[in-house]
Amino acid sequence: MTIGRLEPVDIREMFRDEARDFTPWLQEHVDVLSERLGIELTTVEREKQVGSFSLDLLAEGPNGEMVIVENQFWKTDHDHLGKVLTYLVNLDAKVAIWVTQDARPEHIRVFQWLNENTPDDVQFHLVKVEAFRIGDSAPAPLFTPLVGPSEEVKDYGRKKKDLGERHVKRQEFWKRLLEKSKGRTHLFENISPSIDNWISTGIGRSGFWLSYGIYMDAAKVELDIDHDTDTGEGNKRSFETLLQEKEQIEQEFGEPLEWERKDNVRHSCIKKTMPGAGLQHNKEWDDIQEKMIDAMIRLDKVFRPRVAKLKL
Repeated sequence: MTIGRLEPVDIREMFRDEARDFTPWLQEHVDVLSERLGIELTTVEREKQVGSFSLDLLAEGPNGEMVIVENQFWKTDHDHLGKVLTYLVNLDAKVAIWVTQDARPEHIRVFQWLNENTPDDVQFHLVKVEAFRIGDSAPAPLFTPLVGPSEEVKDYGRKKKDLGERHVKRQEFWKRLLEKSKGRTHLFENISPSIDNWISTGIGRSGFWLSYGIYMDAAKVELDIDHDTDTGEGNKRSFETLLQEKEQIEQEFGEPLEWERKDNVRHSCIKKTMPGAGLQHNKEWDDIQEKMIDAMIRLDKVFRPRVAKLKL
């Protein structure tokens, strides 16, 4: 059996002009592109006018949604990227297909980002077009998907969006808490709002930290013990020393604390958790922050002198 060998052919040998040759061919053979992308396409109009611009192909998807197809020989450029977005928005399309000879990495990343950050029913496909022949056969175009949507991509985008929204909410929460705190204590006065779920400050001795923590459904104030960064054994000894005064400390603090020696990790901590007092309770932020600040002041008061006297 004789096996042929694929030989590349310059796509411009088949289609000398993108607009006059390639676009009309694709209109007649849109099924070839459909098969490669797994999307049923029916051509509606070629050279569709959108203001002063002209879309190469306007197609219809399997559910009647508008699909725009923009072709570009040579490398992708910002001009065509802008056109793709212009056509998509102005024609109220749900699917954008950009067919090109050579996609720049920057534009590949843009299409990946668009798939991650747009609604589930909006899709962006970046497709490379090449031409090949076998022996003396007629050359044939080959479409290779470079970027496309998927449930995994959309799910990843939703998670990133959710994380981004949490970052914004955390930063706003800390900003408001720190503003309130300035009127009551010098603690945290040099700390800036963070996108993390915690902020911390020193308690007057290296390796000991006072921390605030905020989660979706809980808040906490905490003394962290991590002065022994080698073996962690010194952290456990400091914890045990403080634990000996547990009853007196909790009496001075005004309520029970959570004592966590944490044998499986290096540091130890002593904290007060406030369940049902988290980021998702937006309307209760003022009350939550006041309680956190009050608890932090009391935590500092009972532990600062004791931490200063510890024999490390």
